[in-house]
Amino acid sequence: MTDETLHLSFAALSDVGRVRRDNQDSGYAGPHLLVIADGVGGAARGDIASSAAVDAIRKLDVPPTDDALSELSATIHLAHDRLAEIVEAHPELEGTSTTVTAAIFDGSQLQVGHVGDSRGYLLRDGRLEGLTTDHTLVQSLVDEGRITEQEARVHPHRNLILKAVDGVHEPEPDLFSVPLHAGDRVMLCSDGCSGVLEPAEMADLLGNGPLEEAAVALVRAALEAGSSDNVTVVLAEVLDGAAAETTDAAAVVGAAAASPHRNLGNDETGNLTDGDVAALGADAGDDLDDLDPEELRYAPRPPPRFGWARRLGALAVLVLLLVVGAGALYSWSQGQYYVSDNGGDVVIFKGVKVDVPGIRTHKVAERTDVAVGDLQSYDAGRVRSGIRADGLTDARRIVADLKIDCPEPTTPPPSATPTRKKKKGATATATQTPTPTPTPTPTATPSIPAACATPGATAGTTPATPGATPGATTGTTPTTPGPTP
Repeated sequence: MTDETLHLSFAALSDVGRVRRDNQDSGYAGPHLLVIADGVGGAARGDIASSAAVDAIRKLDVPPTDDALSELSATIHLAHDRLAEIVEAHPELEGTSTTVTAAIFDGSQLQVGHVGDSRGYLLRDGRLEGLTTDHTLVQSLVDEGRITEQEARVHPHRNLILKAVDGVHEPEPDLFSVPLHAGDRVMLCSDGCSGVLEPAEMADLLGNGPLEEAAVALVRAALEAGSSDNVTVVLAEVLDGAAAETTDAAAVVGAAAASPHRNLGNDETGNLTDGDVAALGADAGDDLDDLDPEELRYAPRPPPRFGWARRLGALAVLVLLLVVGAGALYSWSQGQYYVSDNGGDVVIFKGVKVDVPGIRTHKVAERTDVAVGDLQSYDAGRVRSGIRADGLTDARRIVADLKIDCPEPTTPPPSATPTRKKKKGATATATQTPTPTPTPTPTATPSIPAACATPGATAGTTPATPGATPGATTGTTPTTPGPTP
């Protein structure tokens, strides 16, 4: 536990307001604990929710331990459990809930837990700083940059909260610590105050005079500004030194002062008695003109029944959609064609070039007599990767356009013909008889694709007929040269 070097002076005040007929706010101020709770629910008795929350949390107004923040979080969950018990015993109260903003003072700092739109402020050296963030629709719009702070104050849904202690949904409070200095003033308040007063005005009223006078001034200013809600403030001032032994008694205000959650009568069925119903005003009728605006702030619904059946139904629908989608995808895939290799040959496939375990996604549509190894390297790479075609005809065109890699032709060196020197002064009288040329030994000719017989051939080119001599005429006999005259 932290050694105390500072202590709190405190005050609290709550007013039902000039519009509402009952006070659904609850407040608590003590030497170690400050709490504000704004009940939500209208005819569902928000005063019961707020008083139950304060009654559960006020037990923390003792010298705190080193784990005060965790204890505060656990106690807010206990308030949730208590409210669940009340609603289970009295179903007429279903829909009730409350905001909670609580702070434990450990002698040097506040340990704060916050759910809803009640607020915490710190006044230091005349400057007012907000400590909490509203769990509201308009605050989410402000955070997203869709509206400004000023627009949020007049937004038609400014009172709609997104989180509360309701006995249905597990609360998820914001938890944080705030270091304090001597002379600081702290204020917790319901939205009946913060919703109508500007920060500058609250700072001025909070900083002037004793705490009791500041509390009165704040409540009066909120009512004069036109607040249509209950107005509750819980104030504290940080003072030097440990608290004196004669510390003032804790201040309990609003619905918590009467603890209405403790005074619920029961008939044999466990429901509220007729007297309780009359006291709650549950017979106000269903006229929408008489609908309490508080009933629209936060309306949690109990967990849906037969949730497992709904989940199974949703899963069945999802599986059906997946099966239908997979069938449509497979049907589409079987209308596709592509050119690829199969065992070293260029083959036209029907389907898609995808391997799915247990599913046949393609089959051979046509084989060709073109080998992948005979293709130019670029086309060979394309074939191995698979070339998509728009149909069988397009696939055949792709095969015909593939380029064959033909080797360069080898030209044999010309044969040397021996010549005889003439003697000086002699005249040749007869034709020199050529010396027979030895028949060359045949050499192995490398195998080349048939299409390569024609220069620039492609996979669909027909090879030329070998053995034809350019320029020769069939049936022509070569002429033997005669004697030189």
